[in-house]
Amino acid sequence: MSLDAKDTYPPSKSEFIYFPSRRSVVHSTNGIVACTQPLAAVAGQKILRGGGNAADAAVAVAAALNVTEPSSTGIGGDMFCLFYNAKTRNVQALNGSGRYPASATLEAIRKEFKIRPNEGGKIPMTSVHAVTTPGAAAGWVDTVEKFGNGNLTLKQILTPAIELAEQGFPVSELASYFWEESEDLIRKASPNFREMLKDDPKAKDGVRYPRPGEIMKNPTLGRTFRTLAAEGKRGFYEGRIAQEVVKMVRELGGYLSLDDLKYHSEIGSQEVDAISLTVKGLGLDGESNQGVEVWEHPPNGQGIVALMALGILEELERTGKITPFSEAQHNSAEYLHAIIESLRIAFADVNWWVTDPDVERVPTRELISMSYLAERAKLFSPDRASDILDHGSPAHSHCDTVYFAVTDQEGNGISFINSNYGGFGTCIIPEDCGFTLQNRGANFSLQEGHPNVLAPSKRPYHTIIPAMVTNLDGSLHSVYGVMGGFMQPQGHVQVLLNMLTFNYNPQAALDAPRICIGAGMPQFGKVLDRIVYVEDGISDHAVEGLRRLGHQVQVLTGHQRGMFGRGQLIRCLHDDSQLVYSAGSDPRGDGMALPA
Repeated sequence: MSLDAKDTYPPSKSEFIYFPSRRSVVHSTNGIVACTQPLAAVAGQKILRGGGNAADAAVAVAAALNVTEPSSTGIGGDMFCLFYNAKTRNVQALNGSGRYPASATLEAIRKEFKIRPNEGGKIPMTSVHAVTTPGAAAGWVDTVEKFGNGNLTLKQILTPAIELAEQGFPVSELASYFWEESEDLIRKASPNFREMLKDDPKAKDGVRYPRPGEIMKNPTLGRTFRTLAAEGKRGFYEGRIAQEVVKMVRELGGYLSLDDLKYHSEIGSQEVDAISLTVKGLGLDGESNQGVEVWEHPPNGQGIVALMALGILEELERTGKITPFSEAQHNSAEYLHAIIESLRIAFADVNWWVTDPDVERVPTRELISMSYLAERAKLFSPDRASDILDHGSPAHSHCDTVYFAVTDQEGNGISFINSNYGGFGTCIIPEDCGFTLQNRGANFSLQEGHPNVLAPSKRPYHTIIPAMVTNLDGSLHSVYGVMGGFMQPQGHVQVLLNMLTFNYNPQAALDAPRICIGAGMPQFGKVLDRIVYVEDGISDHAVEGLRRLGHQVQVLTGHQRGMFGRGQLIRCLHDDSQLVYSAGSDPRGDGMALPA
């Protein structure tokens, strides 16, 4: 059953099923920040309490996460967001992704990696040739200008992050773990590695990764933020920072130029039409829910995977290939098989078609049309796992992105995602800048004729995707997302169905164990495996059931559970005409949901 703005709050116990959760739901009438790091949540809270709206607070959170969780995100990466305007009831999308260097060619890159004719491949994640123009800086400025309420300056919005960088902050558990994992890569990537490691006279070169609870400072990143705050996009893309970025990339043999950065500054982030699918089926025990509209960012992002999978699931239920699931069937073999196969079918298409729509035609409307999804649903068999489908089903085994959700007391909501792509990206640090450059170019195909093939000034297939749900009357239902490479649309589907089909509360919807398909990163032109990764907590009975259906299953525990992403979720309800937000934050991360 779906709750909309007309429903009362709190819901009855029969409406919200309570999965054994590790955290309580957080409630607020003044807005909520839900993100992967408590200090970053506080940064957003300060902005909401200081008069900013959800968009303003989101930029404060993004910058603070760059300081506190640089293993996942930063100003050297890209961003996307969806903004819900409470006054107009419109969902607006902003594409803050950067392009490949204009002077680079497919022929030159193929030659660099000795790729023979008719072979495909990928750029290595640590190569300077994986660097694309950073889109986040322009995205932050454009988010404030397009969606902010104008009460605060960019300097005020960035001040919490500047203070964290310059005064220092205690490092959280998972951030330290990922910092340690990447320390050697940071050391090898550029001569400026000391900027993002902690001073320690006893350590090699006098620096090392910061341990949990230790104070970490990044004054050069604070300086970068001060420049952006004072000079806007031009300060990042045309001044000292741009010169240092290009100098470092060129010294390592890359192609990025000052003209590439200036061009991005001039055109800014791209406002695009959000894409959506109305979901009316998939109700518990056959009870059709009232219906919601699920919103995703369009290609070059992969959010369309989630919409396609949801449409396929509805078609399977409509045609009787799957029967409506009961409460007891949550994360059963039958349920997970339907999820897995629907995602595989969607990925098979999307891994081929999703690319930069400004360069190649992406058939977005056709891919999410119910007539097309009905045809694709015919590939599903309830009795066995599918054979390898055309173009494969990729997924990435690290969660190297930050996703966060923010709402405000006016009823606005923003779904925001910011990423380096893999870990610290390339780990390349421009001198005196305090951030690493992303490796998003590694997601281009090097296969001639592929829609996502590398080309000058082109944007690659992007894994980062924000999501949002509205009720059919246009009111806001949820702001949510799950970060983690190719896991992201898979997490979107599972968390959404936990809410819609099984009526889990926001925290329980995130807590519930998840699955991840095809988690081997495509390399050398082929997908490495077809394993279904299952999170510890899914029953042995379900695991054995999946194996009987022909799935290759591997159960993950401990830190390996990071593969299943880290999500945030804010529900919007009403009690006596007063707006109430109810939020959860993923226990797989260090973060929290914090009321304004």
